[in-house]
Amino acid sequence: MSDPDVLAHLEALRAHDLPTHGGRTLAYVYDSGLADADAVGRAALASFGATNGLDPTAFPSLAAMERDLVALARPLFHAPDGAVGTVTSGGTESILLAVQTARDAAAVQRPAMVVPTTAHGAFHKAAHYFGVELVAVDVDPTTMRAVPAAMAAAMDALADRLVLVAVSTPSYAHGVVDPVGPVAAAAAARGVRCHVDACIGGWVLPWSPYPDPWDFAVPGVTSLSADLHKYAYTPKGVSLLLHRDPALRRAQFFASADWPGYTMLNSTMQSTRSGGPLAAAWAVTRHIGDDGYRVLVDRTLAATRELADAVRATDHLRPVAEPDASLLAVATDDALDVFTLADELSSRGWFVQPQMAFRDLPATLHLTLSAATAGGLDDLVVALRESVDAAVAAGPVVVAPELRAAAASLDPATLDDAAFDGLLALAGLGGDGTVAVPERMAPVNALLDAAPPRLREALLVAFLDRLTR
Repeated sequence: MSDPDVLAHLEALRAHDLPTHGGRTLAYVYDSGLADADAVGRAALASFGATNGLDPTAFPSLAAMERDLVALARPLFHAPDGAVGTVTSGGTESILLAVQTARDAAAVQRPAMVVPTTAHGAFHKAAHYFGVELVAVDVDPTTMRAVPAAMAAAMDALADRLVLVAVSTPSYAHGVVDPVGPVAAAAAARGVRCHVDACIGGWVLPWSPYPDPWDFAVPGVTSLSADLHKYAYTPKGVSLLLHRDPALRRAQFFASADWPGYTMLNSTMQSTRSGGPLAAAWAVTRHIGDDGYRVLVDRTLAATRELADAVRATDHLRPVAEPDASLLAVATDDALDVFTLADELSSRGWFVQPQMAFRDLPATLHLTLSAATAGGLDDLVVALRESVDAAVAAGPVVVAPELRAAAASLDPATLDDAAFDGLLALAGLGGDGTVAVPERMAPVNALLDAAPPRLREALLVAFLDRLTR
């Protein structure tokens, strides 16, 4: 196949993807709206695509750029001069490393960590991978923020098994900043590390008017993660994990000389890792600069506030919480459901992310705004209100009582492939070993929302398994 044919085929495949530019995809992607910054990032990505971060002595340019990014981030997060950092592949890897480092440094039997129920799912993944018990503490149902007294009580219940406490700035689900100060103080009083997950807010809050300390300015904060491929608008995937001092980071490193090859030495979960994303992050952050980020953040936060006001002024909708940064969670009344609303917005060219109900927290619509979204905000509000009218006319999706009861009675641990195929067919996601994604996802999402979390997880794992066969 000739080069033009190869590239044309790639473009044909991309035609089925969500748009990554234009500000209409309100999850997964982040668009600055700056074509020149995108061009710089792509050029750096290509230039360093063949380099390998496995050995910094072989590619000293990568080590230099990593040090530069950490030096750039240190004053943004009020980190002390001795703070150290590592570039990772994304927020999940940064969180995994924070948990693994805390576990290995503590070296206790049956280690455990305390997080709010709104902490990112990456903490659950870390708990699963590293054998760390995760204790999730309910948030305040009015503010959606962690409750310091409840977090402290959970810390005391775990006693000497506790290795880490974490908070979000802000939480992905609801866009609010947890009370870092009192939680970090409680952790410090018990001699425990406190991690701040600023993966989605780390490149927003330093230029925002948020009034309370949330980073290393808070005594007791020992580590912090911040993604550059989010609001630093760099190509994916790049995140930073910072520790207050080198001693706190030491357990993060892995070395193995117990084989006849080279001595394996890694600072992250990966061994081989392309230098392309690192170089692209280095280039884009310098291209945009401090003043540029201030402009982008101002534009994004203004759009977020304006959208929250529009939601409040729209019948049947309400913001779940006042947004602290660039994320907005929206709930509906009983006249419609968020799943139908998401479908209606999608049909009008706006991708939003429905979030399932959890414990006493309602199902919501998640909207991540970026700088590029601001230019189309009027169109978004029009589409939102048209979508509400259409969803009210259609009425909420109703899951048959017998189907709801059947879902509640199933044990995913005992289901075989044939049973899962039947459930996938019932959910509208395929059957007979094949899968299909329907154009309208509301009935599927409503059924998944009704399913207990373990069954929901099992169904989606079965879907992914068949999708990738």
